[in-house]
Amino acid sequence: MDAALPSHERWGRLDGRRVLVRADLNAPVTMVDGALRVSDDFRLRATVPLLQDLLNRGAEVVVCTHFGRPRGHVVEEYRVAPVRQRLDELCPGVTLLENLRFSPGEETNDYEFGAALIDGFDYYVNEAFGASHRAHASIMVPPTLVPSAAGPNLRRETEMILAALEQPVRPFVAIVGGAKVKDKLALVKVLCEKADTVIVGGGMSYTFAVAEGRSIGGSLFDADFVDECAALLASGRVLIPHDARGLRRDQTFGRGGPEPVMSFGPNIPDDAMGLDVGPVSAAQFAEVIERAGTILWNGPMGVFEDPRFAAGTEAVARAVAASSATSIVGGGDSVAALFSFGLQDQVSFVSTGGGASLELVQYGDLPGLRALRESKWNA
Repeated sequence: MDAALPSHERWGRLDGRRVLVRADLNAPVTMVDGALRVSDDFRLRATVPLLQDLLNRGAEVVVCTHFGRPRGHVVEEYRVAPVRQRLDELCPGVTLLENLRFSPGEETNDYEFGAALIDGFDYYVNEAFGASHRAHASIMVPPTLVPSAAGPNLRRETEMILAALEQPVRPFVAIVGGAKVKDKLALVKVLCEKADTVIVGGGMSYTFAVAEGRSIGGSLFDADFVDECAALLASGRVLIPHDARGLRRDQTFGRGGPEPVMSFGPNIPDDAMGLDVGPVSAAQFAEVIERAGTILWNGPMGVFEDPRFAAGTEAVARAVAASSATSIVGGGDSVAALFSFGLQDQVSFVSTGGGASLELVQYGDLPGLRALRESKWNA
């Protein structure tokens, strides 16, 4: 990127000023005693330091966020009431607007919607790293109309990821997991140019296994990407599992069950499917991670939400947590796994934005970052 992101700290005191903060408070909720409650307030807690600092500077602080996918309509289950309740508990004194995505103008980047949103405000802060890969109205329009800044989390996430890519302490080890190879292949290509080793796990690894000439039974597979996977393997930088754990292909998975877990070597029988990396591969991955100077992890190694197939992801998580390397963990599933194992405080940085971190790695920039840098108010 060609310029640093502007900080709100340059504004000094803000007595009598109104500040609109675009946050990403798209938190999971669950029903408790007949009412929806936030079940994971990680994103809310990450935003509180900025909100409190603005309040301490004398500002009137209003927050806006998306919540779920109402697709431009008012949908009762996507009202922000449970988020508002938890935010009031964490940071009294701020106002939270209703779901931005209730308006079709948000996702279409409608100028009039964005202008109406910022009307009456003196300043704007984007603290929504997780939404900054979207060219939406609340991200793109306000910087054209009022003095704007990047929140501390947005700046830190951007700086951490770009530093890992551009000036890593080596060896630089990237870990990429997830279900579908098509969703992460572009990321793996970029990382093969930047990292010393790219560990590939999860369902996407089975297309790489086919590229090696191995049989994968009923495991996830996309024939359209075999040649590209083969080319990446030929780079010598991609490390994939060579043993697996799974079930017969006619059995169910996801929440645990009575079916016996099967173990496989390099080849999986036709009547079976792989659902987690095997212990030999997990140990090999851990050894590579142990030697790393920089670690970037996005995506689980298997169906970790099923406790029968969490071992591979847990082994990677514990290796990352034990490492003295600079470690960045991003992506909803990776972060969820880290929290489920109680390791979130043992890594250098936990990203609040999965899709945004992927796009920043792939492209080196995001629409929301450009909007802040190019604002005439920041010249």
